[in-house]
Amino acid sequence: QVQLVESGGGLVQAGGSLGLSCAASGSILSFSVMAWYRQAPGKQRELVAAITRSGSTDYADSVKGRFTISRDNAKNTVDLQMNTLKPEDTAVYYCNAAIYLPFGSTRDYWGQGTQVTVSS
Repeated sequence: QVQLVESGGGLVQAGGSLGLSCAASGSILSFSVMAWYRQAPGKQRELVAAITRSGSTDYADSVKGRFTISRDNAKNTVDLQMNTLKPEDTAVYYCNAAIYLPFGSTRDYWGQGTQVTVSS
């Protein structure tokens, strides 16, 4: 059973920085893509950033230029460095690991989430 454990959330003032880390119980090379999602109160969960097995990255428009996703295959971790944080970045952040299956389906694994709160 795959386990993803997030760490690094907390409270920060607007304009500050935080780093999140996701540790997987197995090799992250077994996943097609790893990503960070977030969910704010009353809103749907949304993709923040993703990184493929080959290292290609993708970001939500709202975080481009401020957030950086990276992976360490040796440590089986995926990190999210968040700079110039805004109050609207406040949410629970979830680590996701996905395996692409035939016929367009996906097998997803999720962490328990970590709270990020940005005060104005």
